[in-house]
Amino acid sequence: MNPDNNNIKNKSTEKMDPSQKYLDFLNSNDPTMPSLNIDTQNINCEDPENGSVESIAGWYDGSVILVTGGTGFVGKTLLEKLLRSCPGIDTIYILMRPKRGLTVEQRYKELLKNQVFDRIRARWPDRLSKLTPITGDVSAPNLGVSAEQRELLKTVTTLFHSAATVRFTDPLHAATTLNVQGTALVLKLAEEMPKLKAFVHVSTAYSNAPRSHIEERVYPPPYDPDSIVRCAKMLPPETIDVISATLQGEHPNPYTLTKSLAESIVYNHTDLPVCIVRPSIVTAAYQEPFPGWIDNIYGVTGIIMEISRGTYRSGYCKEQYIVDLVPVDLVVNSCILAAWRQGAKQPGRCPVYNVTSGSINPLQWGQFTRLCIKWARENPTKYVMWYPNFSFTESRFMNTFWEVSCHFLPAFLYDIVLRAQGRKAIMMKLARRFKMAAATGEYFANHEWQFGISELLSLNNEAKSAVDHANFLYWPAQFNWETYIGAYMLGIRRFILKDTPESLPNARTKLKRLYWVHRLLQVATGYYVFKLLAGRLR
Repeated sequence: MNPDNNNIKNKSTEKMDPSQKYLDFLNSNDPTMPSLNIDTQNINCEDPENGSVESIAGWYDGSVILVTGGTGFVGKTLLEKLLRSCPGIDTIYILMRPKRGLTVEQRYKELLKNQVFDRIRARWPDRLSKLTPITGDVSAPNLGVSAEQRELLKTVTTLFHSAATVRFTDPLHAATTLNVQGTALVLKLAEEMPKLKAFVHVSTAYSNAPRSHIEERVYPPPYDPDSIVRCAKMLPPETIDVISATLQGEHPNPYTLTKSLAESIVYNHTDLPVCIVRPSIVTAAYQEPFPGWIDNIYGVTGIIMEISRGTYRSGYCKEQYIVDLVPVDLVVNSCILAAWRQGAKQPGRCPVYNVTSGSINPLQWGQFTRLCIKWARENPTKYVMWYPNFSFTESRFMNTFWEVSCHFLPAFLYDIVLRAQGRKAIMMKLARRFKMAAATGEYFANHEWQFGISELLSLNNEAKSAVDHANFLYWPAQFNWETYIGAYMLGIRRFILKDTPESLPNARTKLKRLYWVHRLLQVATGYYVFKLLAGRLR
């Protein structure tokens, strides 16, 4: 590299405002930022005493990989990591279906433009040509894959199955079709792959949600998966919906039930090199592809976003309970390691890995929301609507009171203003939608789980023998929740709200005004409550 170029880059960063430097570092725009990977190509991998040194990326050399769910959050992160950290991969097939009026080819072109591949495009653009779409649908008979493309897939050596519906509100018949039947069909396809070395099934740590202590093993499912699939095929969706609550049993939603059934199907395929990765709540990236990278507002991300905008102020939760968050890049690292171990070490029948944080670096719900408030006030978005403040309550009555007074009443008043301006009233609709989303997550905010991680620790201990193990860390020793939540919220600001760093000074000015409005409203409320109480005591 030309040293003059380095000097130019260093001078450009020296002129930057310190807060701008920090934002750019967290958002991975620092022009001096090096590649996150250890360069193993220049390392002598021959040990004169013990022979060749293992390399995780080296195990993937010449690999042909199939990824289902490659357009999802975890799937996109996995594709980017494989392209960047395992340059010897030959081909990565992505199972894709037409969607929202777009053909597979059109969706593939859109995928290649995605922000997740920015670093790949900048440094190794030729690697994107390794991605190849396969027309298919996990909910279709025989996956909808043509005979010609099935022939291509016979060369696959590693399969990552992450396609699933992750919405808690999906009806049971839809969740069964995608999560249970889809998994069975992918396994059937895998049986046609003579070169297959590893099959990684991405499940969830909450597949056994009714249990409070979950070890790394497949538990007996509440029903025979084949029977549930047959019911979903034979009975009308309306009938399935009627009996859904009975079938669901102690599971909080169809998602966790169907994930449990899918695990049972995977475990019973002893003829394939299967393993199961169970992440808990998957959140924004810790470092890769960019700190704080996120592309959806599901679950916790939606809560953080609305806290930062000041529109979500109370929740029903036991704040001393652990909120088990795992950054998406650490989940992806575990998937890549699991496949490597399955092929290189052959650890036995269907290992299960609980990819969770509670046993390593626990974070309580109360701590989590306090950090969200801290960073919402430190780095506000220009879309902030009220001064950020939040508290949990364990009382249903108080939660309803705060919902009405802090969520629905302001939304109702705001809609009156919008109508007066001749604009469409949307705030009450958004408030109701957010209440429904919060309700679906209440089960997880009011229960706590202990996850065994002995198999996960074994996986990471075995990976330490590889020369490039630092590229695939599960949980970095320097991980800090405060720093991570700060980067997470900047990621929401940048990637979801599309809010630029340039708007930060104006957003802080706006927040100061909202702070004084908030204080004046508190004083006025206190005054009228005092007058009311004083009048009654006379």
